[in-house]
Amino acid sequence: MAIIVCGGSNLTSSPSRLIRAQHMIPCSSTVRRSALVITPARCISNLRRSFPSTFSVPLMRYKTGSRILPSASGLASGILRPLPISSVMLYRQLVPSAVGISGAARTVAVDMNRNIDNVVRCGAPSGRALPKLWNLRNLRPHMSRKYCTSLSMLAVVFSLHATGFPADPPKSERRVVIVVWDGMRPDFVSEQNTPALWKLARGGVIFRNHHAVYPSATMVNGTALVTGIYPGKNGIIANHVYRPEIDPHHAVDVELPPTVKKGDEVSRGKYISVPTIAELVQRARGRTVIAAAKSVGLLLDRQSDVGTAKNCVTLFAGNAGLRARSGAPDSIPAEIVPSITATLGPFPSGHLQQDAWTTKALTDCFWKDGVPALSVLWLGEPDLTQHESAPGSPASIAAIKSSDENLAAVLSALDQRDARGRTDVFVVSDHGFSTIERSVDLRKILNDAGFIAKTEFNDQPKPGEIMLAGNGGSVLFYVTGHDETVTRRLVEFLQQSDFAGVIFTKEPMEGTFALGQATIQNPHGPDVEMAFRWNDSKNKFGVPGMIDADWQRKAGEGTHVTLSRFDMHNILIAAGPDFRHGEVDDLPTGNTDLAPTILRVLGITAPQKMDGRILSEAVVNGEPATAGLKPETKTIEATKDFPAGRWRQSLRISRVGSTIYHDEGNGTFTPK
Repeated sequence: MAIIVCGGSNLTSSPSRLIRAQHMIPCSSTVRRSALVITPARCISNLRRSFPSTFSVPLMRYKTGSRILPSASGLASGILRPLPISSVMLYRQLVPSAVGISGAARTVAVDMNRNIDNVVRCGAPSGRALPKLWNLRNLRPHMSRKYCTSLSMLAVVFSLHATGFPADPPKSERRVVIVVWDGMRPDFVSEQNTPALWKLARGGVIFRNHHAVYPSATMVNGTALVTGIYPGKNGIIANHVYRPEIDPHHAVDVELPPTVKKGDEVSRGKYISVPTIAELVQRARGRTVIAAAKSVGLLLDRQSDVGTAKNCVTLFAGNAGLRARSGAPDSIPAEIVPSITATLGPFPSGHLQQDAWTTKALTDCFWKDGVPALSVLWLGEPDLTQHESAPGSPASIAAIKSSDENLAAVLSALDQRDARGRTDVFVVSDHGFSTIERSVDLRKILNDAGFIAKTEFNDQPKPGEIMLAGNGGSVLFYVTGHDETVTRRLVEFLQQSDFAGVIFTKEPMEGTFALGQATIQNPHGPDVEMAFRWNDSKNKFGVPGMIDADWQRKAGEGTHVTLSRFDMHNILIAAGPDFRHGEVDDLPTGNTDLAPTILRVLGITAPQKMDGRILSEAVVNGEPATAGLKPETKTIEATKDFPAGRWRQSLRISRVGSTIYHDEGNGTFTPK
């Protein structure tokens, strides 16, 4: 947002002078996006006549000596207060306060040498340098002194990262860094496997009872992590979904750019229905950087407002096949990729190498000019390797050690910039992991049983046909026309199978849970969702957690997305100036808790209540929001009797206040 204060006939009586002023002050593009122009009423006609497109924004009229908005404190805090105006005091009262200089202002322009002293004396923070202070005469040395003097009432231009006046700018010195280890199980954190993480944990807080949201999938948990909202309300309910308004023939990958673009088109920009923390930080005039070695990065910062996202970057891996051919990831804005590849070389092909490249992009490129208010580094490991070789394999252990090395590089970069003392670091995983005991070809099984089940519609689907959206450890079933008879028959078939774990349904059905019990109720949700069965036996590497899974991977490989305790429990460690030292938090926590906690340490108020809670018990001098609260844990069950036996499923749920966490769920059919 550009705030332009101008007055006096010297400036506006001559359009040529104003044109030259616009060239001298680096705000013309910003003005075209949005601006608040404060000017005497007599000058408005000149402004509109000279700049019909640039000054198409509302102009605030004032008379010299009257009271206008905003004040210096208003610029810093977002609270608009009346301000007495006079030509003598204009500079002193419109230059932002110390908070504004350090946390909000990106450009301060002052027109004459003698006014720089006023700015420093009245507005600059004690002992701190102004971020940028320009004498307008120095911007264009060839301009005459007479011309510079004629700009005596063009007082202050601020280029802010906001389209309005946010109520809560972030704490000027505080920084937050989130490092995501995709698919990291808590039982693999050790001094031997993860020395950097182990050391960080000893100086911070270990959240020993941390949870993913269900479905325990990357895109679902990535979105929940940055919104603080359950999947059913934020709109991302699975990695793969069937949305006929997006693609009538196939289930779609929710994070791919064509899907996101089409999703925004059909939802009027609400593909993700709530803002992410990156967007909220941007609205509060903070800079953000997302660097993801996986395609989930596109969901972490929607950059829905070009004005607030200025100087903010999102780097993410595109479709694997396209990435392999192009040798580069995708980014917003797109033009940053060439400069990164010029520095780091092309995006490599190996999983570990991709993580290292992405880490260097963050520390060496995006942090070159300082650590922003919010940074997110999403590592693809150990998830990608565990999918190929199962948890506990030598390759998976090597991948975990690689992620630890990347964390060490991030911490070292903070140390080199003398930023550790003002940076809170979160290390979190999106979900846990399991080993596939059996791969289940559901399409074949259902078709053999008389259903019409497909993973692709070649033509217009007929009533009763079923679209399968496989997600590894869970499958979503979409019944064309929501045919009640077919849906009921499908549910009863699954209940009598030897692979179903927990079944959720859109409409109430005996022996099932409602989608809302899993916080995945949504207008675009499936008619039926099934999590596969699991057990706690060990794989060949001695790691517990075996599951049945869909047709996409074979037995012996790894995957997740069931309600197994090994999929639903993941890691969270937080360390930094806002967190207690050397403590263990045994209260239930979850990925939805990160967003409200991060906003709290940054001093930003969320625009709406989040489903997650602030982790007050772990914050230094935090309000005891959980004081006296005891976690409640209960197990719900659903059963259905058949002539051949009984179906029984259960779901264990923990609760702290109004926030719920899914511990585990399973089911079985017991023959008579």
